Amino acid sequence: MLNFIIGHIKAFVEILILWIVFYRILAFFEGTRAFQVLKGISYILAVFLLSQVLELDTLNWLLTKLFAISIIAVLIIFQPELRQGLARLGQQHLFSMTLEELELVALIEEISSAIYKLSTRKEGGLLAIEKETRLKTYIESGIPIDSKVTSEIIQSIFTSQSPIHDGGIIIRSERIVAASCLFPLSDNPNLSKIIGTRHRAAIGITEQTDAVAIMVSEETGDVSIAADGKFIPVTNREKFSGILKDLLVKKNKPGLPTGRKK
Repeated sequence: MLNFIIGHIKAFVEILILWIVFYRILAFFEGTRAFQVLKGISYILAVFLLSQVLELDTLNWLLTKLFAISIIAVLIIFQPELRQGLARLGQQHLFSMTLEELELVALIEEISSAIYKLSTRKEGGLLAIEKETRLKTYIESGIPIDSKVTSEIIQSIFTSQSPIHDGGIIIRSERIVAASCLFPLSDNPNLSKIIGTRHRAAIGITEQTDAVAIMVSEETGDVSIAADGKFIPVTNREKFSGILKDLLVKKNKPGLPTGRKK
C-alpha cells in the first residue's frame, strides 16, 4: 500500500514538473510562430501522460514514436527561434554599465529631448541602448562614433541631409558608440504587414538581445519603445521618460540606498 501511494506521488510530481517546464517554454515563445506548435505539443503530452496512467499500451507506443519524430522536426523548423532563445537565455535585464541615478536621468533627458524634436519635425530615427547583451556584431556593421550622448548629436545624425541617417545608433552607457548600424529585422508573423522597416528593426534587435530600442516614425512622427520583442505604448514625453527609466535602471536590493552601487 505504501509503495502504491509513493508511486502515485512520484507520478504527480513528474506531471507537475513537466507542466511547469512547458508553461515556461510557452511563455518564452509567446508571440512567435513556434507558440501554436508548442501549445499543440503540450496537448499531445497530456494525452501521452494519460495513456501511461491508464496503461493504454498501443496509444502509448504510437505517441512515443510521434514524440521522437516531433523533436527532430521542431529543431529543424524552428531553428531561428531556438537560436534567439538560447542567445537570450540567462540574460539579466540590467543596464550594462551601472550609472548613478542622476547620470541615468540626464542620459534619458538627452535622449528624450532628441527623440521628441525629431518627432515634431517628422524625421525618422532608430536607436538601441545596450544592456547586458553586448551589441558588438551590430556595432561593427555601422560607423564608429564614440561620442557622449547629447540631444544635438542624435538630431544631427538623423537629419535627412546626414550621410549616416540610415540605420540605427547604438548607445553603451553614456556614449554613442556607432551610427548607421544594421539591426536584424523581425520575422514575427503577428506584426502588422503595413509596419515599416524601422519598426521591424526595433522589434528584431529586442528579440535577439536584451537591448531597449527607440523609434521615431518618419511618416507620422509617432514615438515607440520596444523591449523583449514587443512595443510598449508611449503617449507623451513624460510617459516616455518613465518607461525608459524603468527599463534601464538597476533595481536596488532592500536596504541599499537608491542610485548607489552595491
